[in-house]
Amino acid sequence: MPQPVSQPEDDRARVLTQAVAEAARRLGLKSTQLKAIIGTSQPTASRLLNGKYQLVAETKAWELSAHLVRLYRSLSALVGGDDALARDWLTSANAAFNDDPPLAVIQRIDGLVHACDYLDAHRARV
Repeated sequence: MPQPVSQPEDDRARVLTQAVAEAARRLGLKSTQLKAIIGTSQPTASRLLNGKYQLVAETKAWELSAHLVRLYRSLSALVGGDDALARDWLTSANAAFNDDPPLAVIQRIDGLVHACDYLDAHRARV
């Protein structure tokens, strides 16, 4: 059985950084929102969105960024790839989040994980 080829850290970081920037762009997240979600400073979030910063593997920002990408992928699958509908879901009150919009909830670690689990559970039903 062939062994999986390990990807150098720089490649992994580049891929995740680009995925986060693309997910943020598609979801309409501003750097101030992104910084709250992935736990960076606002200037760092801005540089990430502008391609001038790369995530560092095995950091808190790395882990939270992976969850943000997971959230986007699940949400996109549920809305059939309609980014406008995904943005509407993110900013609309939702009973599953105590009538708060998911965007407010995912700015906390427990909220981000809960939103990912919520979306994954709904994907499993589809």
